[in-house]
Amino acid sequence: MPIVAHNALPTFERLRQDGHNVLTPYRAAHQDIRELHIGLLNMMPDAALAATERQFFRLVGESNQIAQFYLHPFTLPELPRSEKAQHHVDAYYDTFEQLRQDGLDALIITGANVAGRELSAQPFWGPLREVMDWAFDNVTSVLCSCLATHAVLEFRYGQHRRHMGRKIWGVYPHYLVDRRHPLVSDVNTLFNVPHSRFNDVSREQFEAAGLHVLAESPQAGVHLAVSEDGFRVVFFQGHPEYDSISLLKEYKREVVRYARAEREDYPPFPDTYLSLRDQAVLDEFRHRVDTALDKALVLPEFPEAVITPDLHNTWHDTAEAVVNNWMGKVYQITNNERGLPFMANVDPDDPLGLGLGKG
Repeated sequence: MPIVAHNALPTFERLRQDGHNVLTPYRAAHQDIRELHIGLLNMMPDAALAATERQFFRLVGESNQIAQFYLHPFTLPELPRSEKAQHHVDAYYDTFEQLRQDGLDALIITGANVAGRELSAQPFWGPLREVMDWAFDNVTSVLCSCLATHAVLEFRYGQHRRHMGRKIWGVYPHYLVDRRHPLVSDVNTLFNVPHSRFNDVSREQFEAAGLHVLAESPQAGVHLAVSEDGFRVVFFQGHPEYDSISLLKEYKREVVRYARAEREDYPPFPDTYLSLRDQAVLDEFRHRVDTALDKALVLPEFPEAVITPDLHNTWHDTAEAVVNNWMGKVYQITNNERGLPFMANVDPDDPLGLGLGKG
């Protein structure tokens, strides 16, 4: 179903150019179709701000629910921004105050970059708690991605993430722990998900918090879990929204950090992501980088154009299916007043009738 381009945010035009169904407000106004309003709290750093918009907008827009999706990006003023990024936010983003007044049907919260290991010391900590506390009582369902999952597990459930001593970085196979849950209906029982993180919340921690694990990986741990009622909060620990090139972009950024002496070691390859041929190309590039640094020469150009055609996306169809199922449940149990669950014949502790609530 289509996304409605209700303002001049460049992401709408980019999605339209990529072949996605994006409606003008005029066309939307002449269709007798239900609206859903979804907030996107985008806490990603400047370099990933627009890409994160596109990734989550695309997943929502590919949902097959009979609805018009109004997506409302916003961020937290406490997060530092460059002048260019701040102009983008000022021009195209809503404010939390406005969205709190207007209401939302659902909310997506992205990850964020952090300095240091203590989440409670981050500038977004207090404002994020305020958003989450409001959303828990006023929004039908919240989807937390990566670091947002870690933050909510800490301040709402008392479960602190643990540093792994290494980066979980790459594309990993996952299997379904619970095949009957509506969020994983028609999802392959074995599927891939990208991860990119140094920290982890274990399955034991999710279960100690009373949460329900739906999918995990032997190598990367839990990816998908839900709150005790089965739906109010959805947790991603991986990055199913990633584009095919997202991990390559991250690898490139780490190479640049190495060249600038911002990290001591040359970055390893993301796990099970690059072909042997691409690894050979990048090994040769590494040799050229080290030679240039030793001899104070101009650094060679990163061979992105050579690697990109060889990359394969093995996770997007599953991500699309999960988000479609999520949007379907939001659609079913939300009435036409923004953010207010439709409670007739619905147990508020178990809105999906899964027997996961308090009874």
